[in-house]
Amino acid sequence: MKAHINDIGLAYSDEGQGPPVVFLHAFPLNRTMWVPQVAGLKDRYRVVTIDLRGHGESDAPMWRYTLDQFAEDVHGLLEHLGIAKATFVGLSMGGYILFALYRKSPSLFQCLVLADTRATADTPEAKAARFSMAQIAYRRGASSIADLMLPKLLSPASCEHRADLRGHLRTIIASNQVSGIVDDLMAMEERPDSTPLLSTISVPTLVIGGEEDLASPPEEVEAMAQQIPGSTFVRIPQAGHLSNMENPAAFNAALLSFLTSVGNSNL
Repeated sequence: MKAHINDIGLAYSDEGQGPPVVFLHAFPLNRTMWVPQVAGLKDRYRVVTIDLRGHGESDAPMWRYTLDQFAEDVHGLLEHLGIAKATFVGLSMGGYILFALYRKSPSLFQCLVLADTRATADTPEAKAARFSMAQIAYRRGASSIADLMLPKLLSPASCEHRADLRGHLRTIIASNQVSGIVDDLMAMEERPDSTPLLSTISVPTLVIGGEEDLASPPEEVEAMAQQIPGSTFVRIPQAGHLSNMENPAAFNAALLSFLTSVGNSNL
């Protein structure tokens, strides 16, 4: 499905019935990364997955993107769908967007799930790496980004032994438009430090970290969780940065346990 939100076409899926759970994907993927979670939740929840601008089937205008703009897109789509309050799940860049959305519209949040993400801003070295990646995308195309990203997204074991998952991810990444990839990198490079926000988060929060995540080490993710009042931290075994795809059974178990613990009456 596609909706006209903030002057662009925004693609999304809306499956199941019950309390709404909204998923925001990582860079440089799309909403199909959440297929295992949709399958695991749709019998009990209304599951909404979104192709963020520049990704998947959504429009990818060549212009400056910001995390606030991504957040406004998500808010606009929820208004379109008649959702006034939801549980939000964001992985990596999806987590960055949820920080921006929480700053702007905390009343939208029933619960929050942050997976394999960080609150801190980019270091100078990370900013330089994003600039370099943007130049590679511009010169060589989206497939070149797949070569760079796969070792960052997957655990060493999956990089070596799971050709099916590597191939699936390569297809997703290579399908993105270069405009979306470059503009994403600029948006992430410019993001503010969200560390001061952590202590103000007042909704039930689950924080998830892949045990072998090289991009967002689990120790750093757990330290972030400790700054969110009352949050729960779960470490996913045998998983890197894309913990929901590498070990979907453990990820879904953590997510469903959290949703059950907060109670459907709160969702």
